[in-house]
Amino acid sequence: MNLQKSNKKKILVFSATYNEAENISEFINSIINHNSNVEVLIIDDNSPDNTSHLIEDLKKKFHQINLITRKGKLGLDTAHKEAYNYALKNNFDYLITMDADLSHDPKEISNFISYLNDYPFVIGSRYIEGGKCEMKGFRLFISYFGNKFIKFVLKSKCTEFTTSYRGYNLKKLINFNLNIVNSAGYSFFMSIIFELERRNFDIKEIPITFYERNAGKSKIQRIEIFRTLKNLLLNWFKK
Repeated sequence: MNLQKSNKKKILVFSATYNEAENISEFINSIINHNSNVEVLIIDDNSPDNTSHLIEDLKKKFHQINLITRKGKLGLDTAHKEAYNYALKNNFDYLITMDADLSHDPKEISNFISYLNDYPFVIGSRYIEGGKCEMKGFRLFISYFGNKFIKFVLKSKCTEFTTSYRGYNLKKLINFNLNIVNSAGYSFFMSIIFELERRNFDIKEIPITFYERNAGKSKIQRIEIFRTLKNLLLNWFKK
């Protein structure tokens, strides 16, 4: 991969936050320290733990931080759609999305960038050779077998559907927008893969390590399992 080409690209790294005060400073510092040529966008859903106040303080140190604070908890899918349209409006070449709880290692951003030079979409996979998932117990069981089940039902080439660690080459994704994805919650990420494959975009999976969140509580609710099953069936009928 030619890293020199990426130096000329305008790159946006995005994360949605809700109550990530314990992680946000380390998260943003790590992104910028390892990738000085990127801009950062955080969309915060008015976190009661004052996550956005900490980001405002970081903005005084780093000029490349952008913050959008919304009025309330409006959902993960709407935040990603807003970030995608923000990237288009501001003429970014690449958009990289990830979680702010340090389950995704910012050191791996450069790997995403290198593959985005050649592919329209890159997703970090825990379940291909070289990938690793450090979740345990029920969460690991649901994640591992859930991804296998999605692959089987959709007859997809992918092995990973639910992680948010992914990259979009906005110049190659012609006539594509996340607004076309109707699924909400965490099944939104699965439906993105489905819509990309339906439109015959090349998808590149690269291995990542998924860590247990650094601090705070997981936002994933049990109801997301049933929501994902419902949306999986809807996508199957579309297919």
